[in-house]
Amino acid sequence: MEYAIIEASGRQFWVEPKKFIEFNRLMLKIGSTILIRRILFAKSKTSTHIGQPYLQNILVRGKISKHFLGPKILVFKMKPKKKYRKKIGHRQKMTRLLIHKIE
Repeated sequence: MEYAIIEASGRQFWVEPKKFIEFNRLMLKIGSTILIRRILFAKSKTSTHIGQPYLQNILVRGKISKHFLGPKILVFKMKPKKKYRKKIGHRQKMTRLLIHKIE
């Protein structure tokens, strides 16, 4: 397969072999293998497969390469004329997955 569109962590991702994808943290150890069965679309050189909603006979194999924190997002609250100011930061926990193959 050349590429596939998968559903993971509530979002859709375009995946290709030997590429990385990043999404919300999975509670698995680094180096563990993961099978993704929620395939929405798959394209090979000769054919195209469209799921309704998912494809049954195609899997995506990947390996968890690292866990990390995403970029910091700042939230600033204030109330006018009351001297109320509040600055909050948040960094989302993320997982990086290396796609091995689409089969």
